Amino acid sequence: MDNTAINQYTPDYTVTPGEVLEYELELRNMSRTELAKRTGLSEKHIIAILKGKGTIIITPETAIKLERALGMPVEYWLNLEAHYQETRARLAEEAQLENNLDWLKRIPVNAMAKMGWLKKHKDKRKQLEEVLRFFGIASVEQWGNIWPNVAVAYRQHNKHEILKEAVSAWLRQGELEAATIQCKPFNKAAFRETLDEIRGLTAQSAPGHFVPALQQRCAKAGVAVVFVPCLPKTGVSGATRWVNPGKAIIQLSLRYKTNDHLWFTFFHEAGHILLHGKKELFIEGVNSMDGEKEAQANAFAEQVLLPRKAFNAF
Repeated sequence: MDNTAINQYTPDYTVTPGEVLEYELELRNMSRTELAKRTGLSEKHIIAILKGKGTIIITPETAIKLERALGMPVEYWLNLEAHYQETRARLAEEAQLENNLDWLKRIPVNAMAKMGWLKKHKDKRKQLEEVLRFFGIASVEQWGNIWPNVAVAYRQHNKHEILKEAVSAWLRQGELEAATIQCKPFNKAAFRETLDEIRGLTAQSAPGHFVPALQQRCAKAGVAVVFVPCLPKTGVSGATRWVNPGKAIIQLSLRYKTNDHLWFTFFHEAGHILLHGKKELFIEGVNSMDGEKEAQANAFAEQVLLPRKAFNAF
């Protein structure tokens, strides 16, 4: 993706259909009263269109009447009306975006653009629109409705400032990448059996060898595994959530860049899938249940990586 800053010009005004109609009447030296007689529309209706106020718009029926009276195609009037309404709505939306620019400061746009997740814009309102498209939401208000309530369990280190907006951006990228992975419906027994097979991959040192095998085996059990680089002010090692009852996501950040941490985090997240609910919100340190469930996930990871039978034999 080309991340060069984009600076597009869009006018901050719009020409109303009424202004165009007024111009056409002047060209023909036609009065409003005469147009009303020729179209069968009331003079009050004509005046409302000319002023561009109120709820009066050029409907297909009105466009047909204007075509016959003025000789200008129906499509011309309908396109003119559609463009006017679109521009009017966009100008109103831009005013709303202006009120939400402070929220944009909490999104790590530069880091996201550098990784190709979105495009960089010079205009802040355009940048905010780009971020909203990335999240797949219509406004900042919708972000507040969706992302703080995502059913997610992640290992977060609280020594540094954590921005939930940055964490949600990291999670969203994982969601987008997971959507490209075709998975069979989740099968708990198959996933548990797969984990024992995956343990054999821990002996491999090259990610280029074990990552594809890891993703393929998990996908067959209904789990999409994605690797998403960590964003600033997230401190996230891994995350687990369900996109639907038949598909789970294990998202890894490679924050520590060592295979030992990678594998422990993977099996830790796998533990959340097998031991905990599909809809619950779980963030370490937020509620009294976090410590217990983190301990359960840690114990699960330890057991898979070093089964008790093998430990006793050692």
